[in-house]
Order: sequence, then structure tokens, then C-alpha cells
Amino acid sequence: MTIVHSAPKFASNEGVLDSLSAALGDMLVAAKEEHGEIVLTVARERLVEALTLLRDGHEYQQLMEIAGADYPARAERFDVVYMLLSLTKNHRLLIKVSASEATPVPSVTGLWPVAGWLEREVFDMYGVLFAGNTDLRRILTDYGFEGHPFRKDFPLTGYVELRYSEEDKRVVYEPVQLAQDLRQFDFMSPWEGAHYVLPGDEKAAEIDRGAAK
Repeated sequence: MTIVHSAPKFASNEGVLDSLSAALGDMLVAAKEEHGEIVLTVARERLVEALTLLRDGHEYQQLMEIAGADYPARAERFDVVYMLLSLTKNHRLLIKVSASEATPVPSVTGLWPVAGWLEREVFDMYGVLFAGNTDLRRILTDYGFEGHPFRKDFPLTGYVELRYSEEDKRVVYEPVQLAQDLRQFDFMSPWEGAHYVLPGDEKAAEIDRGAAK
């Protein structure tokens, strides 16, 4: 006889948003449900307090991930997103804080030791600083790497590449040998060969008029 175990159903968001918003009180900046997920934005300086409350008082025991997002036009250009899972309620939350390049986010390594590596990844990719992380160094890029690849203003191909030289028996850095046409892409030029006009593309109309002459 074969026994089939069905996956547990995720708890409903109904009532959870209001309950958690009330519990967080003045720690909460904004709260919403989006794409089936509850998203809570909390004050950066009270992040540890808020996550402690959610872990110990509301059974969101597991830190699944820490992610970053970059919005260069904002004064605090970065969002740092914490993804929490309740194993007992079978429910997850997204907790967000904002930060600039000069405003460190409190480390949560005291709550979840695994956060050490996750914070290092966000630091490496975005340049977000985490106050209290005693080992905040690059984790995905090379130690001599310059810049932060997931920032919106980072060049698409970079300017240098590295490889291991059998002749020198070490890692060497060399200029990227790629066409540079797209490095200063202005987000308005139409793609070559396209038979349609990109929405909002002002140059496309001018090129079409020139070709018709």
C-alpha cells in the first residue's frame, strides 16, 4: 500500500496583517499584502527589536534569506528584505528596511548566525553596510574586486576580468576585451533590427523619419 502525504496548506493572510501590524506598533513604517505575500516595512534602527518580536512572540523561527534591491533615485537607495518562515504556522513574511550608502543596517547575526553569510552577500553585491557584523567582507566576488555588481549604475560588462595565469602561477587582471558600444546605453536608443517602436522611445521616430527620406 502506498501512502501519499499531501503538502501542508499555507496559512491564510486573513487577519495576519492586522495582527502583526498591531504587535509591531510604532516600529512599523508600512504594511501591505502584495502578490499573496505580507510585506512589513519597519524602522531601520529598530530592525532587531522587530525581528526578535516576530521570532519569539509570533513563531517566525526561520530566517530563509536576506536580499537587496537598488533604487538609485531615492535618498535611501537600498531596500534590505528579510524573508521569515514560521514552521509551526506554515506561513512566511517579508520584512523590509531602507538604507543609504552611508547608513548601516543593524546586523541580525545575534538572532540567526546564518545571517552572517547572507549579510556578506548583500554587502558584496550592493555595498550595504551591516553594523555589528564582525566579518563583513566579500563572499561572491574576488577580494580585489571594485564596485558592487547588483547596483543599477554598475556597468553591464565591468571593465576588468581576472583569470589564472599558468605562466605567472597566479590570478591576473586584464581589461575586458569586449565591444564597448553598450556601456553608455541611454535607455532611449531603439534596438537594431527591431520592426517596432519601443514605448516612450523618442529617437525611434526620428530614425524612421530619416530612413524615409
